[in-house]
Amino acid sequence: MNVGYARVSTGEQTLDLQLDALRQAGCGRVFEETASGAKADRPVLAEALAYIREGDTLVVWRLDRLGRSLPHLIEVVAALAAQGIGFKSVTEQIDTTTPGGKPVFHVFSALAEFERDLIRERTHAGLAAARARGRTGGRPKKLADPKQLALARALYDGGQADVATICTTLGVSRATLYRALKDHPGSGTKA
Repeated sequence: MNVGYARVSTGEQTLDLQLDALRQAGCGRVFEETASGAKADRPVLAEALAYIREGDTLVVWRLDRLGRSLPHLIEVVAALAAQGIGFKSVTEQIDTTTPGGKPVFHVFSALAEFERDLIRERTHAGLAAARARGRTGGRPKKLADPKQLALARALYDGGQADVATICTTLGVSRATLYRALKDHPGSGTKA
């Protein structure tokens, strides 16, 4: 059985064009959803995927109605294939139930993998360039300012305030205060 899935992003858009195309493609049941394609949580899509059974075919009007991105689309179609469920896109004329449709989707899979590799490569290059300029990633360290560390040291060593007051004044946790005092020992330390 052909099972259709139609989606629009907002309530102002209409599903009519998609519904007509899905009925013409022979869909016995059509799931309709109004949700942004960027949202990971699409309950009607989850319902459609739970409804469909081995030997069925999930039909969409266009590829972008199903997947948030090419990798997500490939992930969904691969999961369908693993369950013995076909996939068909009416507009792009992709049908994984035919011998010609399977290679097309393998090309998409290869392109998605290539895209992931490029993103990974650019990320590593960007991080290396930042490190070469002396920049490190991550959250800025508390008590990294020498003046603030000196104040913490003076308050702690002088016994002028208890640890809780020092932490509140400097906006740090006890663990951060103790770690900073230990890592940067001064004269007459208690840490």
